[in-house]
Amino acid sequence: MAVEIVVGAQWGDEGKGKIIDLLSEKADIVARYQGGANAGHTVVIEDQKYILHLIPSGILNENTICVIGNGVVIDPIALTEEIEFLRSKDIDVEGRLFLSHRAHLIMPYHKLLDQAKEEKDAGDKIGTTGRGIGPAYVDKVNRMGIRIVDLHDRPTFESKLRRNIAEKNEILQKIYGTEGLDVEQIISEYLEFDQKVDPYIKDVSVYLNEALTAGKKILLEGAQGTLLDIDFGTYPFVTSSNPTSGGACSGVGIGPTCIDAVLGVIKAYTTRVGMGPFPTEFSDDKGANLRELGDEFGATTGRPRRCGWFDAVIANFAVQVNGIDSFALTKLDVLDTLEEILICVAYKFEGKTITTFPGEIRILENCEPVYETFPGWQEPTSHIRNYDDLPGNAKEYISAIEQLTDTRVAIISVGSGREQTIIVN
Repeated sequence: MAVEIVVGAQWGDEGKGKIIDLLSEKADIVARYQGGANAGHTVVIEDQKYILHLIPSGILNENTICVIGNGVVIDPIALTEEIEFLRSKDIDVEGRLFLSHRAHLIMPYHKLLDQAKEEKDAGDKIGTTGRGIGPAYVDKVNRMGIRIVDLHDRPTFESKLRRNIAEKNEILQKIYGTEGLDVEQIISEYLEFDQKVDPYIKDVSVYLNEALTAGKKILLEGAQGTLLDIDFGTYPFVTSSNPTSGGACSGVGIGPTCIDAVLGVIKAYTTRVGMGPFPTEFSDDKGANLRELGDEFGATTGRPRRCGWFDAVIANFAVQVNGIDSFALTKLDVLDTLEEILICVAYKFEGKTITTFPGEIRILENCEPVYETFPGWQEPTSHIRNYDDLPGNAKEYISAIEQLTDTRVAIISVGSGREQTIIVN
């Protein structure tokens, strides 16, 4: 297929990094379409762990070109550190990494505003990573953002930056009681960044459309997950962009008629990081146990992830809003030791059964999950490479997910390593 979108089908952290790495072996280009350095995609190759925040996971395959689209907000420090990290691992990025000249930049004041707001709203915070993602998108929508293309026009760049910093300093000092920023220092730092990344800058929309005309295969990679989408997620406990498949076209500059398939990456259970409702969340003891079994700690922040049973209501919602054709089911091996496994098939709220995902936070915070129970397989699966070799109860569990979501499971991950993957015929 010419263009395939890979989306997270839960609250993010589903294992998209590994799946993108796997699929990029047969892709010419991998393009990231939204989010920022608040995402963390982890890939394990021969016991070497690679954690990437901005650069697509396809960079680990030497024949794959990687692109960061206009829908991404770029932190210069995070990007340059990531490039240097890859070079230190003898991974060549020259001629293989391109940035959209329309992408917006995260500025120092974005990070300060993000952190100051979270601290001020300590009793009612969202749980952001504090990396300035939200404030950068606010400025973008408010038509006062600074884009990579602005760095090429120094008078325009300086004028916009002085105006922005004057406003942000007032907010930081008068509302949050913090120190202001030095505009001259920031101008100098960002012009230095421009020199470092100039070889990577490209009109990504033109580049991708020309690649399509030439018959290239393209993967579009989202960060976070469906339930963190600014429109369809558990608002306001969401990210500031559209991780859903609808954000892919506007995030890289290709038309929707180019899309051939959407793959949803989904865990065999459910996790989320940060604040917000979570209907199938475990009690502390069970959650702590699964967290240790699955190494459920944020790749970007190190924060422990909240854990719960697989939620078919959420999975169906993800299929609906993304147009998911098939699933990549990850971390099946984490369930290997459990005696029984539950799947949430509906919610109960005020005497009513709810089978479609509600938009009201009040319902999600107070509903009772309705479960179906399945026997565990209590056998190791991390060594298995063929679907037929899976334990019978594991195959029944996967079949139940397929039936409840009316979506086939095409890939099964049974470990973090590249090779720990089952391709389902």
